[in-house]
Amino acid sequence: MERKRRLTVWLRARDPDLAATRRAARTAVVMPLLFAVCTQVLQAPVTATFAAFGTFAMLLLVDFTGPMSQRLRAYGALAVAWLVLVTLGTLASRSVWTATAATVVVSFAVLFAGVVSSVLAGASTSLLLAFVLPVSAPGPPAVLPDRLTGVVLAAAAAVVAVRLLWPRPEADPLSAPAAQACRAAAKQLRTDADYFAGRTAGPAFGECRDCAQETESSARELQRAFTATPYRPTGLSTGSRALVRLVDELTWLSTILAESAPAVEDGSTGTLQSAAVRKAAARVLILSADLLDAPGVSPDRLHAAVKELRTALAVLEDGAVGRLPAPYGAVAAPAGPNAFVDSLDVSFRAQEMAFVVLQIAGNVDIARAAAQRSWPDRLLGRAPESPTGPLTSATERAAAHAEPHSVWLHNSVRGAISLGIAVALADVTGLQHAFWVVLGTLSVLRSNALNTGQNAFRALGGTLAGSILGAVLLQIIGRDTTALWILLPISVLAAGIVPAAISFAAGQAAFTLTLVILFNIAQPAGLSVILFRIEDIALGCAVSLAVGLLFWPRGASSAVVRAMAEAYADSARYLRSAVDYAVSCCTSRPENVEVPPEGRRAAASARRLDDAFRTYLAERGAKTASLGEMTNLITGVVGLRLAADAILALWGRSGGDGPVENRAAARTELLAMSQRVCLWYRSLAARLGDGGPAPDPLPSDEESNRRLVDAVRRDLHDADGQATATGIRIIWTGDHLEAVRRLQTPVAAAAENTASRARVSRVSG
Repeated sequence: MERKRRLTVWLRARDPDLAATRRAARTAVVMPLLFAVCTQVLQAPVTATFAAFGTFAMLLLVDFTGPMSQRLRAYGALAVAWLVLVTLGTLASRSVWTATAATVVVSFAVLFAGVVSSVLAGASTSLLLAFVLPVSAPGPPAVLPDRLTGVVLAAAAAVVAVRLLWPRPEADPLSAPAAQACRAAAKQLRTDADYFAGRTAGPAFGECRDCAQETESSARELQRAFTATPYRPTGLSTGSRALVRLVDELTWLSTILAESAPAVEDGSTGTLQSAAVRKAAARVLILSADLLDAPGVSPDRLHAAVKELRTALAVLEDGAVGRLPAPYGAVAAPAGPNAFVDSLDVSFRAQEMAFVVLQIAGNVDIARAAAQRSWPDRLLGRAPESPTGPLTSATERAAAHAEPHSVWLHNSVRGAISLGIAVALADVTGLQHAFWVVLGTLSVLRSNALNTGQNAFRALGGTLAGSILGAVLLQIIGRDTTALWILLPISVLAAGIVPAAISFAAGQAAFTLTLVILFNIAQPAGLSVILFRIEDIALGCAVSLAVGLLFWPRGASSAVVRAMAEAYADSARYLRSAVDYAVSCCTSRPENVEVPPEGRRAAASARRLDDAFRTYLAERGAKTASLGEMTNLITGVVGLRLAADAILALWGRSGGDGPVENRAAARTELLAMSQRVCLWYRSLAARLGDGGPAPDPLPSDEESNRRLVDAVRRDLHDADGQATATGIRIIWTGDHLEAVRRLQTPVAAAAENTASRARVSRVSG
C-alpha cells in the first residue's frame, strides 16, 4: 500500500491531473483489443494496421477539452478528417512527385490551421499521421476499403473509450488558482475600502498590508500554476485563452493593488465614492471566482455586479469634478500641482483598478460562454458573442500569423518541408519501412534547431534502448505470441506515460518496443524489424535536424524575445493612438468609439507573443531567460495595452461638456507626455530586437505634472467658471501615462537581465 501511494505521488508530480496517464490507460485497453479483433477474427492485416494506428492517434495524441457533448463532436469530426486524409494519402502515394507535393501542401495546411482553433490545433499530430501513414506506404486504390474500415473501427472505439473509460474532468487547471487570486484581491479591496473611507472602527494599517501580501502571494501561486501547466500552443481553446489572459490581468491587478495599498499608517484617505468603487469591484471579483468554480451557473449575478461597478465609476467621476482646481483668480486655489494630483490619486487608483476588474469579469464570462458555443463556432475558433461570423473570425486569426516572424508560421513551413523531404527520401532510397522515416521526422521536430538536434540524439538513443530491450524480449520469448499479446498493452501504457513522467528518450524507447511487439504479432520478423526501425528513425532525425537548421536557427528563446519586441512596439503605438483619441475628445466627441487599427495590430502581436511564450514553456532544454524575467516583460506588454484600453474606455464614456474657450494647453501636455513614454517603449523594443542593453527608465517629470494641472485650471472650466468632467479625464489620462512610466523600472531590469543571459549564452556556446 505504501509503495502504491509513493508511486501515485511520484506520478502526479510529473503528470499533473494524470492527463497522460488517462490517455495511455485508455489506449492500452482499446488498441490491443481492436488489433486482436482485426488480426485474429477478421484476418485483415491492412485493416488491423490502420485500426491500431488510428486508435493510437485518436486516443493517445488527442485530448479534446470542454463538455462531453463537444468532445464527442470533435472526435466525430476527427474521424471524418481521417477518412478524407487516408483517401488522399492513398491516391497520392502512386508517384513520388505527387506524394512529396501532396505531403508538403497537406502538412502545411494541417499545421497552420491549428492557429484557428484549439480543436484543429490539438488534433494536428493525429491528422498528420492520418496522411503520412498511407502516403508513405504506396498501394493501389483497391486497398482503400480495408484502410478506411480500419479508420472507422478506430474512430468508433475511440468515441466509446472517451465516453466510458476514465472521462476527463471539464475543469481547467488554471480555474482554481485564478479563483483564489480573485478572492484574495477582493478581500484586499474591501479592507482598503474601509481604510480609505476613514472609518474609525475600520481595519488597521497592518491588516491592509497583510491583505496586500496575501494578494501578491496568490498572484505568484497563479503564475506558478501557469508555468507548471503543460500548455502548448496546440492546446489553447477560446476558454483556455481567456483563462490565460486572466493570469496576465490578475498579475497586473496585484501590481496595481500593491501600489494603491496604504503606504504609511497616517497616509491620505480617499472618498466614499472611491470606497464604493472598491467594494463594487470586490463583489465582481467574488462572483467571478464563483463562476470559475462552477461555470455552469447563470452569469446574471455577475452581469448585475458589473453594472453596479460601472455606476459606481460614474459616481466617482462626478464626485472628482468638484475637486478640480479653481480657475486663476478664484479664492480656493490649491497649494500646488503635486498636492492636487495627490488628492486625486486614491480616486484614480480606484478607477484604474476597476477597469482591470471589468476586464477580468469579461474574460471569466468569455470562458463560461466558450464552453457553450455551437460546434461550428468551436471548430473555427469564433469567440463568444463575436460580431463577425465563424469564417471571418478564422480568417482574422490566421491573418494575424501570416507574417515573417510568426512562430506558428515558422513551425508550419518547417514541418511541411521536413515531412515532404522525408517522404521523398524514403521513396528514392527504397526503404522497406518508409513510414518510420516520416514518423522519425515528425517525432523530433521542435521550435529550436539546437533542441531539434538534442531531440534527434534522444530519439536515436531511445530507439536504440527500445530496440535492445525488444531484442532481449524476442530472444527470451521466441515465437510465443501469447506472451507478446500480454506485453502489448503494458508497452502501450508505458509509451503513453513515460514521455511525460520520465523523458522524451524513454518515450521513444517504449514506443519502439511497442512497434516491435506489434509487428512481430502481425508478421513475425524477429530482429530484422529492429534493424529497420533504427535505420529509418536515424534518417528521419537527420531530415528534421537539417531542415531545422536551414529554416529557423534562432530557437524558441530568440523567437519569444522577437515576438516581445514586436508586441512592445505595437502596444506603444496603440497607447499613443489612444491618447490621440483622448485629445480629439477635448474638442469634439466622435459618434462611435472604435478600437483603432493600432489596437488590432497590438492584439495580433499579443497573440503571437502568447503563442511564442507557450512554445518557450513547452520546449525542452535549458532556457536563456528565467521565467520570472519573462513574466515581468510580458506583464509590461499587458500593462501598456490595458492602459490604452482604459484611456479609450474613459473617454468613450464622455458625453461632451459643451463648448469651452480653449483646451489647447491640456492637449499639448498630454501629447508631450505620451510621446515621451511611448518613445521609451519603442526604444526598448528596438533594444530587445538587436540584443542591446535596455534603456534607462525615465524619471518622474514634476514640471510636466505642474503644466498639466495649470492647463486644467486655466482651460477646462466653462463660461460660468464651473469645472467640467473633461478635466478629470485629462488628469486621469495623465495618471495612466504615469503608471506605465513607473512600470519601466521592473521592465528595464528584466530586459537587461534577459539580454545579459543571452550574451553569456552566446559566448559560452
